[in-house]
Amino acid sequence: MDLYIGRSTARGKVSAPPSKSMAHRHIICAALAKGESIVRNVDLSQDIGATIDCIRALGAEAEIAGDTVRIRGTSFAEAGSVDLNCRESGSTMRFFMAIAMISGRPARFFGSKTLLSRPFGVYEDICKEHGVTFEKRGDHIFVEGRLGSGEYRLPGNVSSQFVTGLLFVLPLLEGDSIIRLIPPVESGSYIDLTVSALKSAGVNVERQNEETLVISGGQHYKPVDITVEGDYSNAAFLDAFNAMGGDVEVGGLNPDSLQGDRVYRKFFDELKNGRPVIDISDCPDLGPVLFAVAAANHGGYFTGTQRLKIKESNRGLVMCEEMARFGIETDAGENYIDIKTGGIKKPQTAALGHNDHRIVMSMALLLSLTGGTLAGAEAVSKSYPGFFEDIMSLGIEVIRDGVDN
Repeated sequence: MDLYIGRSTARGKVSAPPSKSMAHRHIICAALAKGESIVRNVDLSQDIGATIDCIRALGAEAEIAGDTVRIRGTSFAEAGSVDLNCRESGSTMRFFMAIAMISGRPARFFGSKTLLSRPFGVYEDICKEHGVTFEKRGDHIFVEGRLGSGEYRLPGNVSSQFVTGLLFVLPLLEGDSIIRLIPPVESGSYIDLTVSALKSAGVNVERQNEETLVISGGQHYKPVDITVEGDYSNAAFLDAFNAMGGDVEVGGLNPDSLQGDRVYRKFFDELKNGRPVIDISDCPDLGPVLFAVAAANHGGYFTGTQRLKIKESNRGLVMCEEMARFGIETDAGENYIDIKTGGIKKPQTAALGHNDHRIVMSMALLLSLTGGTLAGAEAVSKSYPGFFEDIMSLGIEVIRDGVDN
């Protein structure tokens, strides 16, 4: 889908969309509980749809009414093999791989080509150590076997999604477990979100320090009636208009949230007032929006960018390519991106979304300053289906299937 975004200024009030990270976690906790749970304020994005598909495939019931999901849980221990389609959701695939490893059921994981190309070495190593089969088979990944309780050592500088997957299942095993993260530890706030979601469902995990989590075995999930909090990761794309001359009030955010991406406000202030050095190793999902805000202001130097290669696109590379259309000069290395100062120019060709929701939203921000066409805008459905409706409510001109004449 092509959109024409006119040069326009955002003004008004808008509510942040629900947190995708917390929705994943609450839905899975509910599916692991005996009895009926209600998860409210769920944005039915493609990623959340994948998680709901997976709990259903494993035997849980899920009834959707508006933004509410009513779930009747299951032990996930039924006989027979199961196919799990994770679409393009890395969270879904990494969370459910661990769940498959305690069900004992042969499981085939399907997803987009990009998703299947992401690294899963942490689980491959765990499977070797615990006698679980893990095989990449062309269009899917096959897992069969059972994990046991005990000590798990994981690198701390890869996706925290592996840690979260284990945290979902280790409390259900007989015997206590411990997870030791090998420093440096990145994206630790996502582990805190998981511990919080587990606690709300009656499962306790003790985080002794940044590198050590202690999990008592023999626990049980309890049904919940819970409301998903607002999402700082996607709210950043709305609040970014304030760093581009707009006047936007973003509501629906918990000021005491454990979401690490709430740091975007501090970074936006730094980018508006100077040319800072910003380390994004703990908040890689903020990379594209921070790059866009830097391009619209005084530039910036970003470190900790290497993990951007393994997202829905190679986000560092494609952001540099797309910003070049706007006349923004950049320099990218293995673990840094330097965005130079200079005025933004109207692109002579369409900005591309690269099938990546965060790239699409970043391009929309920049195009609101210059006007121009955005190709592949439908990728926002992965995490924020209502993005363009929300920015239109703020006064941003968006013409569907439009072209720049």
